[in-house]
Amino acid sequence: MNWMESVRVALEGIWVNKLRSFLTMLGIVIGVAAVILVVSIGQGGRSKLMNEMEKIGSNFFVIYIMSVSTDTISPTERINLQDVRVIKERVPAVMALAPSSYEFTEVQNRKGSKPVMAIGTTGDFVRVRNLNLTRGRFFTEIDNKAMRRVAIIDEKLADDLFGKADPIGKKLLLKNVPTLIIGVAKADSGLFNMAGQAKNVYIPFSYWQNLFNSSRVDQLEGKAVDKDRVNEAVEQAKKILNKRHHTEDRYRAFNMDEQMSAANRIMGIMTLIIGAIAGISLFVGGIGVMNIMLVSVTERTREVGIRMALGARRKDILAQFLVEAVVISLIGGAIGMILGMAGSVVVALVAKWPPQVSLSTMLLALLFSAAVGIFFGIYPANKAARLDPIEALRYE
Repeated sequence: MNWMESVRVALEGIWVNKLRSFLTMLGIVIGVAAVILVVSIGQGGRSKLMNEMEKIGSNFFVIYIMSVSTDTISPTERINLQDVRVIKERVPAVMALAPSSYEFTEVQNRKGSKPVMAIGTTGDFVRVRNLNLTRGRFFTEIDNKAMRRVAIIDEKLADDLFGKADPIGKKLLLKNVPTLIIGVAKADSGLFNMAGQAKNVYIPFSYWQNLFNSSRVDQLEGKAVDKDRVNEAVEQAKKILNKRHHTEDRYRAFNMDEQMSAANRIMGIMTLIIGAIAGISLFVGGIGVMNIMLVSVTERTREVGIRMALGARRKDILAQFLVEAVVISLIGGAIGMILGMAGSVVVALVAKWPPQVSLSTMLLALLFSAAVGIFFGIYPANKAARLDPIEALRYE
């Protein structure tokens, strides 16, 4: 049998019945496009998530006190600055450790007021969070001990309050207290921006305590010397906290390596589930291919009889109809692949992540559409091949 001739005949049949062929392909087109789009969104989202987490580092960890609300925390159980000093001295696996406390407030200057998250911390915060300063400097231990009224603001807040002017050396009102700006940090738009849409203002912890009349430490943020020693650093730090505060298993922690692994698993599962749902369209499209091929067999019964009378074997008839089903599915798959790629590029541009359309995904989509054509084309093709030549010739 001449396979090229079979493909040519199949293409002619598709061209003659353009509308019917298009409607037949539609399920395959939608299914393939949906699968490619879902997979690319899943891969792009996973890549974006991993990049955001890697900005902090896989050796990053946070320790906090376990509590339903702040009212249930005894003052003797609260983390304090002395805990930070002891942990840094006694735990060699800890590379950097900083206390951090968060409070919503407002800053003001001549241009108006803006909601901000005031973050009280120490100089180690820069190393812990990989904070990038575009101008100026971060505060030091001397600033903290002297309770200096200094602040680092993020780029977005600097633009809102000072426009194109250099904010270094200028003052703003933080809770109506004049505060000197000594640095500008890159805006934290990632996973750990606790302020949401508000901008961040970083101030010395001693100044934060005085400003908000509070000595609380919300959490300890740290980095281990190596990602393989994160658990060691966390467990030793928790042991010290429990011992110092006379508690048992009162403190909790999470580390970035565990979060990255968990997020990766969740994203993989979600992509698989949504991809499976999108794959239902391919199944529906396959049923459409089978239906139209059954109609084609009925319409071409006399043609089948003539071909058999001229010497065509059953396997030739089977192959001819099977080739037609596969060609329809492949054309639909190719169109769906193009639409899926275009859709994924649009989504990537909107979501601001790199397009994640892999060659293997596209090839898999094409192979899957061909498999759909074979699977759903076998029954109609087999029905055509089993026609009785005499009865087929008599068919009107």
